[in-house]
Amino acid sequence: QVQLVESGGGLVQPGGSLRLSCAASGSILSIYTMAWYRQAPGKQREWVASTTSGRNPNYQDSVKGRFTISRDNDKNTVYLQMNSLKPEDTAVYYCYADLFLSPGLKYDFWGQGTQVTVSS
Repeated sequence: QVQLVESGGGLVQPGGSLRLSCAASGSILSIYTMAWYRQAPGKQREWVASTTSGRNPNYQDSVKGRFTISRDNDKNTVYLQMNSLKPEDTAVYYCYADLFLSPGLKYDFWGQGTQVTVSS
């Protein structure tokens, strides 16, 4: 059984910073892609940033230059450093992992979500 557990959400003022973490645990052989998505009230879930083994990270245009995704492969953990936060960044942030349970057996998993609220 694989679990993704997020942490680090909260309330922050506009212009502030937060760092989200997501740790994957369980019978994992290797992780191919880890990513962050978000879902604001009344809107569809959207991709924010992703990091894939052997490739450069990718970001949604609205967060480029403000957010940084990184990953610690030894800890099966992905981070999202969010700076210069704006009210429109308010959403539930979800961690995603595309990983191998065994050679050739690949699944994707989601975390439970963590709330980020940007408000004065």
